Amino acid sequence: MTEQPPLPLPPPTAPAAHPATRSRPWWAKLIGRFLAPWIEIKREPTVPPFTLDRPVCYVLEDYGFSNTLILDRACREAGLPSPLAPLPGDPLGRKRAYVALSRRGGSLSRPRNRTHSDGLSRLLMAHRLYPDQDVQLVPVSIFVGRAPSRQSGWFSVLFSENWVIVGRFRRLLAILLNGRDTSVQFSPSVRVRDILGEDLSHERTVRKVSRLLRAHFRKIRAAVIGPDLSTRRLLVDRVLDAEPVRKAITEQARRDKSEYLEAWKKAHGFAWEIAADYSNPVVRSLSFALTGFWNRIYDGVSIHHLDKLKQVTPGNEIIYVPCHRSHMDYLLLSYLLYQNGVVPPHIAAGVNLNLPVIGSVLRRGGAFFLRRSFKANALYSAVFSEYVAQLLGEGFSIEYFIEGGRSRTGRLLAPKGGMIAMTLKAFLRAPKRPVVFQPVYIGYEKLIEGKSYLDELTGQPKQKETIWALIRGVFEILRSHYGRVTVNFGEPIALDDVLAAHAPDWRERLKDPDDKPTWVGDAVDDLAQRIQININRAADVNPINLLAISLLSTPKHAMGEADLLAQLALSKKLLAALPYSDRVTVTPLEPSEIIAYGERIGELTRRKHPLGDVLSVEGETAVLQSYSRNNVLHLFAAAAWVALCFQNNRRLSRGGLLRLGRNIYPFIQEELFLPWTADAFAERLDATVELFIAEGLLAMANDEEGGILARGPGQTDEVFRLRAIAHSLQQAFERYFIAITTLVKNGPRTISAGELETLCQLAAQRLSLLYAPAAPEFFDKSLFRGFIGKLRELKLVWICPDGKLDFDERLTVWEKDAKLVLSRELRHTITKISPEAVGKATASPPPAP
Repeated sequence: MTEQPPLPLPPPTAPAAHPATRSRPWWAKLIGRFLAPWIEIKREPTVPPFTLDRPVCYVLEDYGFSNTLILDRACREAGLPSPLAPLPGDPLGRKRAYVALSRRGGSLSRPRNRTHSDGLSRLLMAHRLYPDQDVQLVPVSIFVGRAPSRQSGWFSVLFSENWVIVGRFRRLLAILLNGRDTSVQFSPSVRVRDILGEDLSHERTVRKVSRLLRAHFRKIRAAVIGPDLSTRRLLVDRVLDAEPVRKAITEQARRDKSEYLEAWKKAHGFAWEIAADYSNPVVRSLSFALTGFWNRIYDGVSIHHLDKLKQVTPGNEIIYVPCHRSHMDYLLLSYLLYQNGVVPPHIAAGVNLNLPVIGSVLRRGGAFFLRRSFKANALYSAVFSEYVAQLLGEGFSIEYFIEGGRSRTGRLLAPKGGMIAMTLKAFLRAPKRPVVFQPVYIGYEKLIEGKSYLDELTGQPKQKETIWALIRGVFEILRSHYGRVTVNFGEPIALDDVLAAHAPDWRERLKDPDDKPTWVGDAVDDLAQRIQININRAADVNPINLLAISLLSTPKHAMGEADLLAQLALSKKLLAALPYSDRVTVTPLEPSEIIAYGERIGELTRRKHPLGDVLSVEGETAVLQSYSRNNVLHLFAAAAWVALCFQNNRRLSRGGLLRLGRNIYPFIQEELFLPWTADAFAERLDATVELFIAEGLLAMANDEEGGILARGPGQTDEVFRLRAIAHSLQQAFERYFIAITTLVKNGPRTISAGELETLCQLAAQRLSLLYAPAAPEFFDKSLFRGFIGKLRELKLVWICPDGKLDFDERLTVWEKDAKLVLSRELRHTITKISPEAVGKATASPPPAP
């Protein structure tokens, strides 16, 4: 039975709000002076979110002598009533103006938490007994050394804020070490009279108010230091106790013809292998260590649009989905979030990184590990899916890479929907909070893994990660310099919007347990495409990107200095005059400064010559520069297509150019994740033509019919600049022509999609050897696969029952259009080297339609 609280003292006849100047106890003044040098308070918000038209009673999550003094100081600095002065009539009976929901007990160093709501109970009873009482409750959260914060010493990380109620001695050490990083957060007030308006019994009212206040404090604490994961063991137990996992364990035992306990042990091993063991002190220690590491290898790390991310974060479950170009990606993103006061996410990492020592550190930094493929392992799949669902349900932000692996070419890879599907299904199972996907673009001037990527692209096998290889790699990295890094946050994508587009009544459907949504797959594919598009819409254009776009357009990757200056100026003009997105950032350096910067970091070689200096990229640097060019290829797609149409044509109608653009757009949109519709792309082409006319690169021909565009003759500077712009898209169009020519040459119902991919790859490799060196991605099999998939999607080709590809005369029309773009010599070479399938002559005739 609940003990009846003592009756409060009767209030004065005319209670008034107590002033901030009311005298504080002498001991508070004395101890406050002693602690003053050790404490620096940051109030959030700076303007209190309540008025002083009625008395204020502050509510603390935990009672503590230090919390009381910190609150008193924060109130004095803000001009608010002191918590150490009594409320009118002293309804608390303690000559104080604050209550605490819980209180420490036990010894000096080992606390024992116990519920302590007597003060709240007294206050509520006073309002029931005395109508003149009218107090407002103001919840106040206090954090000493909160986790996402600026750097502190190594020892300080052990005493940063967490979810555990600590003893008095540990709290004193925390104040001495981290007190200058103290945050006091005032929440909006709640009027006690409004609480009593529900007409519940006194005991029920006390319990309900206590529960709501605790929930409020948990929400604030989760936003500041991250949700309470408690322990890795506890989360593993919750995963194994979930119904989908228990069913999977039962099914595994049936398949193995073993006991349930044996299958449970296997599931437990999977969960223990997967689960993160997040530790705020370890995260803070890593932040401290990484600061020196970044300063050693980078000129600086820039971050853009973080303010827009912070506007989205409150009240939403954030799923970070960055592009994946380096092992530095997840370290950089977590570091920058942490340094800017945002809780770092839990990160899906490949199990290959679960190395001795390193794996434990990454796990405590928020990494959870997944195997590369687990389709054939139903039990592992169930455990992993449930783990993701638990993270989502607990309110943790999550980070994963939907490309599946690091890009070796600099392009965004075709997305894999596995993690997105798990996230979507977990949300549909229990839609607690809105989910927002946050695309992130990470741009490097020089890649740490550049040499290993080059080896892999030339056919050498990927080196297996080992602890010794990692140690050797770190020493090599520390001896090198990698320019600047930029992290841009793209336009967020609300999961609710995607679901509404595919199933407007999805919330109603959730009420039907027998409903098996067939639209989930389409929603996953749509979401994956939106993510990639928004990553590209947040691209950063650094000096190395611009140098690569210009210099790789020439046969020897070299230009005279005057030509390079003009080409860089044109590239910057295109980006400024025809902006791709409001989140794209471009280097502020002028062309001459870009050249100087490229020379300084060793990416550009200058050769002196009496007729003018020649600037070039050479050897391995030239191949690696294709990576930098591919990072921003999509930004120049429209300009490159217009220029490409005038590679082998001096005159072309504007209507013909737009028609060709519409025809080619679905394929370059698929490859480069472009954001426009076909009509919008045509409008962008038209705007690009106008810009080219203004720049003197094209002109309107004096023609009776009108609408004819013309470029200059021969080897003029204008033609040279057009060719440089066109080059970035030319090899893509050559790949398309190889695929079409190979398919037409072999004939309908002759080869399968897989065979066509292989033949196209061989033809591209041979073309590169015979005609001109090409970037490594020119003969990337996945790019041919994407092109063939788009042909099928557009119904230009289709698969017969025997698995062979069929097509009609529309492909030959597409082939004829290529004559307007590619030179006669190149078309002849591609047609000649396009291979025929082995055994084609003996293939059985196609069945009659």
